[in-house]
Amino acid sequence: MNVFEIKNFQLQCGATLPQAQLVYQTYGELNGDRSNVILYPTSYGAQHPDIEWLVRPDGILDPTKWFVIIINMFGNGLSSSPSNCAECGLAEQGFWFTHLDNVTAQEQLLREVFGIERLALVYGWSMGAQQAYHWGALYSDRVERIAAICGTAKTTDHNRIFLESLRYSLTADPTWNGTSFDGIPDRGFRTFARIYASWAASQAFYREGLYYQFGYESLEDYLLRGWEAGYRKRDPRNLMAMLDTWLRCDVSDNPVYQKDYELAMRSIQAKTLVMPSTTDLYFTPEDCDREAVLIPHSSYLPIPSIWGHRAGNPYQNPEDEQFIRQAVWELLSRQESSG
Repeated sequence: MNVFEIKNFQLQCGATLPQAQLVYQTYGELNGDRSNVILYPTSYGAQHPDIEWLVRPDGILDPTKWFVIIINMFGNGLSSSPSNCAECGLAEQGFWFTHLDNVTAQEQLLREVFGIERLALVYGWSMGAQQAYHWGALYSDRVERIAAICGTAKTTDHNRIFLESLRYSLTADPTWNGTSFDGIPDRGFRTFARIYASWAASQAFYREGLYYQFGYESLEDYLLRGWEAGYRKRDPRNLMAMLDTWLRCDVSDNPVYQKDYELAMRSIQAKTLVMPSTTDLYFTPEDCDREAVLIPHSSYLPIPSIWGHRAGNPYQNPEDEQFIRQAVWELLSRQESSG
């Protein structure tokens, strides 16, 4: 695990971090001309050890061929977050991170630490896909390929309802004092996990009881050990901070595009693989398809799965993993876009 620090880092919300911190991990070897770089941003609630499972020889991202960098996004508890940064408040205090902040800081890390000016691929699932789209729009001449797995470039109104229900589940807990937590939000965690579980997998996933194959004794056991226990490992302030980033996701909400969403999407010149899950309930195939149409060099390839949103992170699901791996390997074999 490595740490990159940026002094006096200005955030889009108007705050300045005297010393912003990005935690990252690398896999594989950087080649001489720095042409084999894959950036792999983190997803909601995840830290790099949670998502590095797919970086392995003959995996979705193969470190024997590529130099893979996972950079932890702001708010996830490793990089600058409310839990480790005195200046990092919450939205109630007028403070939040955006993907413009994430991508700007990531670009500085890659350039100053490794001398990397161009990326062979930005691979991202969920909030990682959001960051991949931001990379493609903000650095259109420096990103060769994008693999956007189960994510959109702009948060939809329907998705916003899901996110606000999660946020309200935490702030409705008795330990919430209006700006932070006075203790462990037990009731909030319990509600949060059940809302998340109901959206992250499809109705068919639950109807077929797929969770039983992983040793869970009942639905309640699955919700408790498979969901609630995981989120209890995270600081609730960090969970809220990442929700605030997700709520504000809009690839065009920056000084470059000034909220011209279609211009931002059409400015992406990377060969872009848009890969939703056919049963994703909040990054729906229809929403992803609408975005793919706007990107000049895009391919739309849904994952045929009943795992819902979790099809995009198939650490328990070899069939979906194989589908993604084949598509990503084909994407990496294509020649660089001439755009």
